[in-house]
Amino acid sequence: QIALNAGDEPAARALLAEWTRTDTVGMDATEICRLAVEKSLVTTHRNVFGVFFWFLMPLGPACAVMYRVAEYLARAWNEPDHMRGEAFGQFAAKAFYWIDWLPVRLTAVAFAVVGNFEDAIYAWRNFAHRWADEPKGIILTAGGGAMGVRLGTPHENASRLGLPADAATVDIADADAEVLPGEEPNVRALQSTVGLVWRALLLWMMLLLLFSSAVWLG
Repeated sequence: QIALNAGDEPAARALLAEWTRTDTVGMDATEICRLAVEKSLVTTHRNVFGVFFWFLMPLGPACAVMYRVAEYLARAWNEPDHMRGEAFGQFAAKAFYWIDWLPVRLTAVAFAVVGNFEDAIYAWRNFAHRWADEPKGIILTAGGGAMGVRLGTPHENASRLGLPADAATVDIADADAEVLPGEEPNVRALQSTVGLVWRALLLWMMLLLLFSSAVWLG
């Protein structure tokens, strides 16, 4: 964000490439902001909200550790191209899908509640299924709708940037009929992402406090 505010796009691309391990050569400011926001939302869910949800389960820390291990295995066995399709990788991905099924939807609801509720729910219901990775689609459509930002890398952008075919995160075959709500990401969207995450975290903490108080009083 500091690099973009200073107009230093090469530095912003270098920092983003280091963080995401993605080839950012040729990305303009809009594409840099889009990828940064997407990475922030997904990472926050998997490192904070998903862990927090499982920590609240009866086994507490053990469930949180299970979630992180499942996420790591699903990622480690599916990210390298040569490992895609292997039996264990498919099993790990499917297992994490079900482990993350409820947390990812609760995170999306939290984003909707603390942001633009109508746009978040509309984007989630109408566009999440177009992502190749449905859980990511839920997080990004709800988060983007809550902030009024259009997320997802269209197929033509992936092709123009020289990314592999599966780098496109959303299928826009029906783009002529419907368009994601919101504006193209810009530098302000980075700050909006920080605010959205903090508000969602406060919401989760308030719900935890209310639940704990009810249990204690009961």
